[in-house]
Amino acid sequence: MLRPSILIALVVLITVGVAPENPGAAGTDPLTFINNLGQQLVAVSSSASPDRKLAGFRELFLQDFDVPGVGRFVLGRFWWVFTPSEQQEFLGLFENFVVLTYSERLLQYADGGGRLRVIGSRPEPDGVTVSSEVTREAGSGARHSPMPHAIRVDWRLSARDGLYKISDVVIEGLSMAANGRSQLERLVERNGGRA
Repeated sequence: MLRPSILIALVVLITVGVAPENPGAAGTDPLTFINNLGQQLVAVSSSASPDRKLAGFRELFLQDFDVPGVGRFVLGRFWWVFTPSEQQEFLGLFENFVVLTYSERLLQYADGGGRLRVIGSRPEPDGVTVSSEVTREAGSGARHSPMPHAIRVDWRLSARDGLYKISDVVIEGLSMAANGRSQLERLVERNGGRA
């Protein structure tokens, strides 16, 4: 079981893949792409209606995350067992799970004064990893589980169709994609080899 502070950080940041209204072109600065995450999240969280917040969050998530790529990775070897129709059904369920599970926490975090600061980047074979620190104002969200003051978050960006897409978020060394795959494999094991 994850420690509560890491779990909350994961919940808050797993889907923080929000970028400018026009997603960053692969030729633009990846640091700028990530810096815009917090700004767009604050814009979505300022909507008065919970339904509009959820819709805005879903749009940003779909725009900036490589949902099919992450979903295929999470499903792992089981991807090839599924029919194309089952694969699409899984991706739809995966999208809904992430959006519905994490949007409320993420938007509470943005409302509570969360800040993202880029601290560096490094090239990767298929893109770039941008390192950042996410901080929260002292005392904000006191009714909720406390978060560490600063959390290290690495954003793995891949160039897809000339645009950056977030392919993984690594929080304090914990990979979102690898953790999702591990949880799914345990679920399949408990169900006698069936997802």
